[in-house]
Amino acid sequence: MGTSTLAPGPVGEAERPAPAAPGPYETKRGKLRPARERAFWPFLLPALLGYTVLFVLPALYGFWVSLNKWAGPGSDMEWKGLANYTALLENDAFRTSFVNTFVLALGGGVAVFGFTFLSMVVLRQAKGRGFIRSVVFLPMIISLIAVGAAIGFLLNPNGAVNTVFGWLGLDPQPWLGPDMVFRCVIGGLVWSSTGFYVALMMSAADSIPPYLYEDAKLIGATRWEQFRYITLPLTWDVFAVCAVLWVVNSLKVFEIVIAFTTAGTPGSPPLQARTVAVQQFLSVTNNGGAPDLGSAAAMGVFVLIVTTVLVWLTRRITRRERVELS
Repeated sequence: MGTSTLAPGPVGEAERPAPAAPGPYETKRGKLRPARERAFWPFLLPALLGYTVLFVLPALYGFWVSLNKWAGPGSDMEWKGLANYTALLENDAFRTSFVNTFVLALGGGVAVFGFTFLSMVVLRQAKGRGFIRSVVFLPMIISLIAVGAAIGFLLNPNGAVNTVFGWLGLDPQPWLGPDMVFRCVIGGLVWSSTGFYVALMMSAADSIPPYLYEDAKLIGATRWEQFRYITLPLTWDVFAVCAVLWVVNSLKVFEIVIAFTTAGTPGSPPLQARTVAVQQFLSVTNNGGAPDLGSAAAMGVFVLIVTTVLVWLTRRITRRERVELS
């Protein structure tokens, strides 16, 4: 009977294969880095360079200007540090414009998405919903300057609305007065913006399979219950994006306020109707005097910080687990 010879070493230790030679795309640390994974840099660098030159550097320069008193090219900068920021907090005009902007973002947002959700409930099964959706979207195509000017002329003390009120025996209303002007601005902005968000949300709702609504009808679900338990959860990701878009757009409202408050009534917009963007514009123009670019830049930096915080809060509030159909 023959005998076998065992290799020296611990009993039961399996033979280990020799390490393979590094491949053509393997680094010294053993990680694969194909050339195709490095090919995106030549395409990305021009975009990064353009973004840095056109956005990052001007933003940094704007922050530098906010720390100085400057009337523009041809004048000397005077270092003020954080004095421009502290002056803003003590400026009644800026505080009023900031409160107005916040009210517009919050109150206008509630109105916009309230009408959007209502449209999703009503238009989902309506006949001619494509035509209705196009009509609702139409104000978004019109320039905000034109929208503001048209509404301003309509609500002017001698405008069409008060004229119709006179025919009906009603007293004319001070639409452009201090107590009502900003409400009218918000109403005009809601009217011109709602169609955009209706189009986005309805596009997302159109991708929901019809059998889900058919099953819901069989168990007796109302339209509101179908929206609450089917439409809204399956379009929540789109709603989260729309909410961020509204926050960003509402904090820089400018054109409609200028056109609305100066249509037929020349002069600066009244304090009750100003947003931060309008107040920033008035700081730059300064009614024909020397512009205060340092204060205007400080407003821009302040709005950027507020926008960043609100966008982060909006993303946190709207964050949910994604609902997927099996």
